[in-house]
Amino acid sequence: MTLVAVSGGADSVALLRMLHEQGTDIVALHCNFHLRGEESDRDEQFVTGLCRQLAIPLHVKHFDTRDYAAAQHISIEMAARELRYAWFEEMRQQLGADDVAVAHHRDDQAETVLLNLIRGTGLRGLAGMHERSGHIVRPLLNLSRRDILDYLARIGQDYITDSTNLEHDALRNRIRLEVMPLLQQINPQAASHIAEAAQHVAEALPYYLRGVDMSTDLTPTTLHERLHGLGFTPAQEQQMWQSQRSGATFESATHRATFSQGRLEVEEKSAQEPAPTLSTRIIEVQEPLAWVTREALTDATCAIDARLVRRGLTLRMALPGDRFRPFGMKRGTRLVSDFLAERGLSVFQRRRQRLVCHGDDIVWVVGHRIDDRFRITADTKEIMEIKIKY
Repeated sequence: MTLVAVSGGADSVALLRMLHEQGTDIVALHCNFHLRGEESDRDEQFVTGLCRQLAIPLHVKHFDTRDYAAAQHISIEMAARELRYAWFEEMRQQLGADDVAVAHHRDDQAETVLLNLIRGTGLRGLAGMHERSGHIVRPLLNLSRRDILDYLARIGQDYITDSTNLEHDALRNRIRLEVMPLLQQINPQAASHIAEAAQHVAEALPYYLRGVDMSTDLTPTTLHERLHGLGFTPAQEQQMWQSQRSGATFESATHRATFSQGRLEVEEKSAQEPAPTLSTRIIEVQEPLAWVTREALTDATCAIDARLVRRGLTLRMALPGDRFRPFGMKRGTRLVSDFLAERGLSVFQRRRQRLVCHGDDIVWVVGHRIDDRFRITADTKEIMEIKIKY
């Protein structure tokens, strides 16, 4: 089963009729955003009548779009988009449908590419929309608006016109009503050529990205592609590129990014661990080395010689310049940061690293290694087991 988004305009009506003629098992979806007063109700009535005429099941959803936009502090256009696609996915799951078909066509593709260029974009933006994006499919993406209108005229199917599509205030409408006609005066095939270029980029993109390590093979383009969809602004990307040796951290609403030793590192903000707690217990032993061999110590547990700890233990974050002597190292010390970097931890993980300390001495780099000076030996009489609980 395929769900079909139907607004009542020429594009979605043509999509509905084409899929119906092909015998596709379809269910129509209509959104009433209540943004145009009587026109919104007129659209709903038209779609209802059309689906009744074609015996196509229809689901209608009413939205308080303005209230949602105000609550989310986003534009009306963005609010309608979020509400629409969230409901589409809800209905897809509820009805057990395979896909949701939307009526974007070749002229929409050209507008999208130009819109992305104006706002600032990378390769994915130049690729425009895809025939499939997850469960969203665009069967008309290779047809022009003229093709669609000719089809509707041929089958004698009427449709309605959204008056807001004729207004010049929205940026996309200005591209549609002012920029595209100007480009088509220069070349009548402008929209087609822009869409074809987008198709070429879309086809080449996987091959380009496949051979690139977007953490180390850095250019402004690969930086943009690595951060795509993570909420960073073009200004942030430019600042990041210019300050990549400074170690500065940049944040979007959902992610943070920084450079460390020439490598771009990115993490979700939700990746932060809760604050841990520390607990200890003393164990008297006759054969300390045999005890260590028997015990299954985990990343959250370690064991040390209790007699070497005469004061209380503390738990703190690792700091720049922290040094310890990793277990097995008999003289000298190592920077904790170097030790963790060699173990493959990101800069964000290193910044969150916890240390168990005895005064100024590091006893345990939690989850990794104890300090050799606190190790259990054959002479150990009491073992201190240290546990970290998150």
